[in-house]
Amino acid sequence: MAHTSAHVAHTLSRHIDDVFGLMGNGNAHFLDALLTSTSATYTAVRHEAGAVVAADAHFRTSGRLAAATTTYGAGFTNTLTALAEAAQARVPLVLVVGDEPTSGPRPWDVDQIAMASAVGVRTYTVGRVDAAAATVTAIEHALTYRVPVVLAIPYDVATLEIGEIPEVPGPGRPSPLAPSGESADAALDRLAAALASAQRPLVLAGRGAWLSGAGAALGDLAEAAGALTVTTALGRNIFPAAEHDLGVAGGFGAPAAMARVREADVAVVIGASLNQFTMRFGELFGPTTSVWQVDVDDRATHARVGGFIRGDARLAAEALTERVRGLTGPTDTWRGRVDTAADRVYDQGGEFGSDGRLDPRAAAARLGELMPADRVVVSDGGHFIAWANMFWEPAAPERIAMVGTAFQSIGLGWHSVAGAARANPEATIVLTTGDGGGVMALSDLDTAIRSAGGRGMAVVFNDAAYSAEVHLYGRKGLATPPMLIDEIDFAALATAAGARGVVVRSLADLDVVAEWAAAPVEQRQFLVLDLRVSGTVVAPYQEEIIRVNS
Repeated sequence: MAHTSAHVAHTLSRHIDDVFGLMGNGNAHFLDALLTSTSATYTAVRHEAGAVVAADAHFRTSGRLAAATTTYGAGFTNTLTALAEAAQARVPLVLVVGDEPTSGPRPWDVDQIAMASAVGVRTYTVGRVDAAAATVTAIEHALTYRVPVVLAIPYDVATLEIGEIPEVPGPGRPSPLAPSGESADAALDRLAAALASAQRPLVLAGRGAWLSGAGAALGDLAEAAGALTVTTALGRNIFPAAEHDLGVAGGFGAPAAMARVREADVAVVIGASLNQFTMRFGELFGPTTSVWQVDVDDRATHARVGGFIRGDARLAAEALTERVRGLTGPTDTWRGRVDTAADRVYDQGGEFGSDGRLDPRAAAARLGELMPADRVVVSDGGHFIAWANMFWEPAAPERIAMVGTAFQSIGLGWHSVAGAARANPEATIVLTTGDGGGVMALSDLDTAIRSAGGRGMAVVFNDAAYSAEVHLYGRKGLATPPMLIDEIDFAALATAAGARGVVVRSLADLDVVAEWAAAPVEQRQFLVLDLRVSGTVVAPYQEEIIRVNS
C-alpha cells in the first residue's frame, strides 16, 4: 500500500528528473516519498517563487520539463509572479502544491484554483483514486500546450493509503503540425516563388523554431533562397551559417544590421510571435517588405504579416526548401554580397560614462571576451538586459534565457541559476541582473551559490537606480527619489554568503574573470561581479520605448 502523495511522487519521477522546491505542511509527504523512494533529484530553494523560476529556467536552457513544489496558502501565493511569467512565456512546468482539505477551506486557506486561473494557469486536483492518472494528465497538459500547470494535493488526501502505485501510460506528445490541405500547398507555392525571385530575401526565426528542432532545416532554406538570416532574442544562433546572420532583431539589434533588415523585399518569419520589441514597435521591416509568417498558431500574430502558413517550423521549412530548390532564382544572391560581421558591430562606448562610473557597454563587451565560451546565461529583467543581448553572443538559443521579460518582471534572477545549473551540469552558468532585481531576489543568493558552485558567476549592473523608470519617467519630469536605490554592496553580500565578491569600477578590475576562468573548477568559488556602472547610458531598446511613450 502507498499513500496518495507517494502515488504522485513516483508517477512524476517517471517523467521528470528535476524537482525544485521548499517544504511545508502541504507538500511534506510528497517530498518524503520523492526523496526516499524515487530517482528524481531535488534542489531546495529559499523562496517559493524560486521553485517555479528554477523549473522555468531548467526548461528554457534545456527543453526538458522540470517540476516545482511548495506548500499551500502563503507558500502557493508566493509563486504567483513566477507562475504568471511562465504562463506569459509559454514555458511548460508542473507545480505540485498542497491545497485546502476536501471538507472545505480552513481560516488560512485561499482559493488557489481561482488564483492560478487568474494568471492563466490550470489546476488539476489529485483525488482518492486517480492520483497517478491526474499526475500524468497534468504533465501531458503542460507539454501539449507549453504552459505551466498546478497539481494540487488536498491536505486530507495527502496521506490516504490508496493501494499499489499503478502503471499509467506516459503522457502523449502531439505530433508536429504539418502544413496540409490545398490552401497550405498553394500558400507554400506562392511563398517559394516569392523567395526564388526575391532580390533581398530574409528569414527570421524565433523560439518556436528552436522548440521544433528546425535549425538544420532553416539553414537549408536560407541557403536555397540565398537569404540573409536574423533571429529573435530567444532564437539566437539557430541558423548554422553564422557568416550570413544579422544577429538579433529588434531593440537589441546592431543599428546597421537593423537597417539591413529594412532592405529585405521578402521576409519569412518562422516560429516567432513578432512581439512589439522584436518588431521595434512596427519599424523592423521596410514599408515595401512582403512579410510572411509560419507558426503553429491559427492566425498571424502581427498586422504587418501579409501571408500566413500554419504549421510546425521544421516541417514547413523542409517543404519550402524543396519547392525553392525546384525554382530558378538569382545567381548573385544577397547573402553573397553583404558583410554581416560589419553590420553586427555595436557601439561599445568609452570606459566611463559622463558621471565617471563604468560604461555598461564597455564592461559588457569586455566580459564577452573574458567569460568561458561554454556559458549559459540567465537574465533577470530590467533596463540592463540589453547589454548581455548585445555583447554576450550565445552559442545556441538554449544558452540564454530571460526569465521575467514576458511578464515584465524583475527579481527572478538569482532563482533561475539553480534551474540552469541542473539542466546544464557541465556548463558555466552566468547570471546577469540589475541592482533593483538583484536585491529583490536575494533570498536565493544562497541557492545560486550552492547550485552552481565554482562553475557559476553573477554580473550585477549596479547603477543605484531603477533605471528603466529613471530614463522613461525622469525625462518626463516625475519625482526621481522613488526611482533611486541606495548603492548596495553586492560583493560584500556575496562574500558573506560564501561566494567571491568583487567590486568592479574599471575595465582592469574585470581581469579577475580571466584568472577565475583559468583555475580548476573545484578550486573556484561562485564569482559575483558588482559592476558600478553609469546611469547616464541608455540602452537602445529603452530609447525605442521612450519614443513610443513620449
